[in-house]
Amino acid sequence: MRATGPDAYELHVGTAEFGNGTSTVHRQVVAQALGTSADRVRLRQSDTDLLGHDTGAFASTGITVGVKAAHAAALDLRAKLDSGEDPSSAVGTGSWDGTPRTAAFNVHGFRVAVDRRSGTLVILQSVQAADAGVVLNEAQARGQVEGGAAQAIRAALFEEVRVDSTGRIETDILRSYHVPQMADLPATEVHFAVSEDAVGPLGAKSMSESPFNPVAPALGNAIRDAVGIRLTETPFSKDRIALALSDGTR
Repeated sequence: MRATGPDAYELHVGTAEFGNGTSTVHRQVVAQALGTSADRVRLRQSDTDLLGHDTGAFASTGITVGVKAAHAAALDLRAKLDSGEDPSSAVGTGSWDGTPRTAAFNVHGFRVAVDRRSGTLVILQSVQAADAGVVLNEAQARGQVEGGAAQAIRAALFEEVRVDSTGRIETDILRSYHVPQMADLPATEVHFAVSEDAVGPLGAKSMSESPFNPVAPALGNAIRDAVGIRLTETPFSKDRIALALSDGTR
C-alpha cells in the first residue's frame, strides 16, 4: 500500500469480495494502523496486475489471512513514514500464508415444540454463541452468524437431494426441493464471547462458515429432548419425525 496524498492512501489486496465483508474490514484495519479514517483509504482488489495472486478465502480466511496481510502492509508503511521517508515514494508491503491460524468456536441452542401426531416441528427459540476473538465489525460479524445459522437450519429441516439407485437425481426441480423463505426460518439470537486471539489481526478470528457447524446436532438434540427420539439423518422433516415416532426408531 502507499500514500496518495495528505492523509489519503491506496491499498492493493489480492482477495476478492464475495459478500463476506472483507472490503469494509480491510479499510477499517488499515485506517486504524495509519491513524486515519476508513473513508481515506482507497481499496483496489482482485487484480493480479497490481500484485501477486491470492489463493482465495478458503476455510473462512478472509479476515485471518487477507486482512492480516493488509494490516502488516499498513504497519510497514507507517514505520517508513515515521522514519522520514518521502510519502510520495514510500510503499508498505505485507503478506500472510495463514499458518499458524486459530480456529473459531460456535455453540448453538434451540427450544422446540413437536406435535407427536403429525411430526410437525416448531422452533420456539434459536440462540448461537460465537467465539470470533476481537470482533472488528459487529454488524458484519452478526450478519455472518445469523446467515450461517439460517443456512444450517434450512439444511437441517428442508433441503434434501435424493438420488435413485441408478445415480439419477430425483429432486431435479424446485417443486420437489423446498428452498425456505424468511417466513420459514426463526430469528437467531447472537452472542459474542469476550476473547482475543494472539494470531489473528488485532485479535480477530475467522467467522464465516463455522456458525453452520453446531446447528443440526443441536436441533437433533432438542428433538430428542422433546419426544425421546434421536434422529440421525437430515432433514428433520415432519414425515421423518412422524415415522420415527410411530415405529419407535431411536
